[in-house]
Amino acid sequence: MYRIAMMVLRLFVKAPLYLFQIWWCGKSEKVSFEEAYAYVKKVTIAANKAGRVKIESYGLENIPKENGFVFFPNHQGLYDVLAFLESCPVPFAFVIKKEARNVILLKQVVDALGSLSIDRDDIRQSMKVIQQVTEEVKQGKNFLIFAEGTRSKDGNRLLDFKGGSFKSAVKAQCPIVPCVLIDAFKPFDEKSIKPTTVKIVYLPPIYYEEYKGMKTIEIAAEVKRRIEETIAVFCNNEDMD
Repeated sequence: MYRIAMMVLRLFVKAPLYLFQIWWCGKSEKVSFEEAYAYVKKVTIAANKAGRVKIESYGLENIPKENGFVFFPNHQGLYDVLAFLESCPVPFAFVIKKEARNVILLKQVVDALGSLSIDRDDIRQSMKVIQQVTEEVKQGKNFLIFAEGTRSKDGNRLLDFKGGSFKSAVKAQCPIVPCVLIDAFKPFDEKSIKPTTVKIVYLPPIYYEEYKGMKTIEIAAEVKRRIEETIAVFCNNEDMD
């Protein structure tokens, strides 16, 4: 958490204004989703710069041109959403576990973007969230869902992807966009404030016609396979360098 402290200290003068503005984005009906996203993105870029974190993005051309899709990345830690917020050119909301719902700043961002928290121990609440995501995606809102359910604590290695995480996408019959996070655990999990780079790769979307005959556990396994293959390619290239 050393880097978080550095971000706060280096943005000490502006931090209260940033926090208030993000809070206002979540409270005011006059602020559109697109406007809220643009402001949160601006603050994220400032925070990453203050924290000496560089984001390298690949495959931006793979993001669907029409809204109403779901990103499915691997999950490495609290920093993951910040990587997407700086990198992604199109607005999105995200689903997080309830335990992270009240983390300072993350709470305000959740409200500003109309994001949702899920209680995986409460089946009824989970089903409501799945249905809400389904309806909002059908209406053209984009979401980000971490299919592992919890972060991997083993660097760039993945946990199993949960089939249930894909129910909203299947119900909405929307494009599924596998995304790859590489070294996203380093900014907040390592006890260092040295400059670091996080890579994010947007893979080609999987359209409904391709996955409509598959079970959700099969979709989960396929998305995980594509992400693992991409991580292996990038890591092997780094080793060769």
